[in-house]
Amino acid sequence: MLVEDEEDIAEAIARGLTRDRYTVQVTDTGEEAIELLRNDVFQLVILDVMLPGMDGCTVCDRIRREKLLTPVLMLTARDTVADRVRGLDSGADDYLVKPFDYSELLARVRALLRRDKVHRRTEISIADLVIDTTSRTVTRGGNLIALTPREYSVLETLAAEEGRTLTRERLQNTVWAGEEVFPNTVDVCVGHLRRKMDKGYTMRLVKTIHGVGYCLTPEPEAVHELDKDRS
Repeated sequence: MLVEDEEDIAEAIARGLTRDRYTVQVTDTGEEAIELLRNDVFQLVILDVMLPGMDGCTVCDRIRREKLLTPVLMLTARDTVADRVRGLDSGADDYLVKPFDYSELLARVRALLRRDKVHRRTEISIADLVIDTTSRTVTRGGNLIALTPREYSVLETLAAEEGRTLTRERLQNTVWAGEEVFPNTVDVCVGHLRRKMDKGYTMRLVKTIHGVGYCLTPEPEAVHELDKDRS
């Protein structure tokens, strides 16, 4: 589904995706997008932030509150840390800043569809990390890693969104679910998790994205420099 109110942009994206053999449903309002998601199955939502009436962040938040897990790629003309944090907090899986090249949009579409397919399985594998979501056991390089229930929940949340930066607030709302916690509770838990997960391994998986939150990815830290505030 493509949710975009600028007709020329919507037409160009839809034409490109159709050419690349995707079936595209286009709508120009958030309200209609939510209704379509309630009644049909989509593999991906490409969602513009600046929509008439209900903006993209509000739409994404509504989608997640209704437990709709369809991956969301957010399109935005804004590229500040605060805007990206708001988009991530609303439940977006990735974002792309306008103007963009169609080839980059297509690459991100493929990546999100591939990631969603992998994470629908009961076993999540990232590099040498294996998470069995049924038994809630974790191994790395074949070695069993003992985690507390809270550490496991944080890890599974990060792994289910591999490569995507999750804010502290998002982790707190997902894992602690409304409990009263100290301001540094998430940081402390991730610190314990990182020591258990990465100590003794050349490749670090649990990354701190400065000024935003945390990410689980086998990619080098330098890949995420764009998440630092640009002065």
